[in-house]
Amino acid sequence: MSIKMNDEFIDALKEIVKEKGISSDMLFTTIEDALVAAYKKNYANSGVSSQNVRVTMNRETGEIHVYAQKVVAETIEDEVIQISEDDAKELSARYEIGDTVEIEVTPKTFGRVAAQLAKQVVVQRIKEAERNIVYNEFIEKEFDIITGSVIRKDKGNVFVDLGKIEAVLGPNEQMQGEDYIFNEKLKLYIVEVKNTTKGAQVIVSRTHPGLIKRLFELEVPEIYEGIVEVKSIAREAGARTKIAVYSKDEAIDAMGACVGPKGIRVQKVVNELKNEKIDIIKWSKVPEEYISNSLSPAKVVDVKVEEDTKCAQVVVEDNQLSLAIGKEGQNVRLAAKLTGWKIDIKSISSVSQ
Repeated sequence: MSIKMNDEFIDALKEIVKEKGISSDMLFTTIEDALVAAYKKNYANSGVSSQNVRVTMNRETGEIHVYAQKVVAETIEDEVIQISEDDAKELSARYEIGDTVEIEVTPKTFGRVAAQLAKQVVVQRIKEAERNIVYNEFIEKEFDIITGSVIRKDKGNVFVDLGKIEAVLGPNEQMQGEDYIFNEKLKLYIVEVKNTTKGAQVIVSRTHPGLIKRLFELEVPEIYEGIVEVKSIAREAGARTKIAVYSKDEAIDAMGACVGPKGIRVQKVVNELKNEKIDIIKWSKVPEEYISNSLSPAKVVDVKVEEDTKCAQVVVEDNQLSLAIGKEGQNVRLAAKLTGWKIDIKSISSVSQ
């Protein structure tokens, strides 16, 4: 005998396969495997070995059959898993010793169990498929920027709506001075995408230096096209950033490309970062020149470097000392981070004494 899933259920399965992008074979095979487990659990004492059962489900009609599998044996030691050659040949003359015979043992009451279990499997597979679709979509955006809307704050975290998922903006990823107002749209840097048992988890940042790089790529075609290269970024989020750029084409000014006509390009980045100051620095392979440039807007008189210790002695005019060091040492600190050199700044008057 056989039992049959109703036509509506089969039609629904086909629609799910189409809409969710789930493999039809995988879905039906998973249902069949679940039905084997259900049979073993509910009919273990039916005289059929719980280890030798196969369940089939017709992909078109929804008919379900349960088969006990027995090996054709010359001497019967276990009737549950073996069948004599004579009995096997009554079923089909082609059977010989060692062959496996399948005998249908579909229980009359198996239909209700099958229907309930199949629905559970389908729901689970839909959830898994949806989670995988979301994960695959966002893993491609890892280390890129995305626009999201602030939806709530909780225990120091800011939750942002990215459309198909909520992202977490942790305390360390938030810019100082930003309020994160409900429904406010923000550009965020995707730091990490995790595939957890509860689905995709997206970690975003407003403080990551990668946000600066991606914002400039959006505003400066020469960076996006690879003509102008971002060599280094040093950032104290919400306060100040230094970005070192280099042009592969001598005809194109790297700094000018980043600033844009009337400063429009850099201003768009500044506006997105709520007026964070941005110093655009010309990168140089000559350490003295690069270090001098990195201390902008201060004017440098002289730079001496020690390659072995990566230390630089910088001399500036007396009236440039405080500018070179910056408020609370911020300018020289960012310059050191940008260049990778330890920088010691002195005024001309202190050197000449």
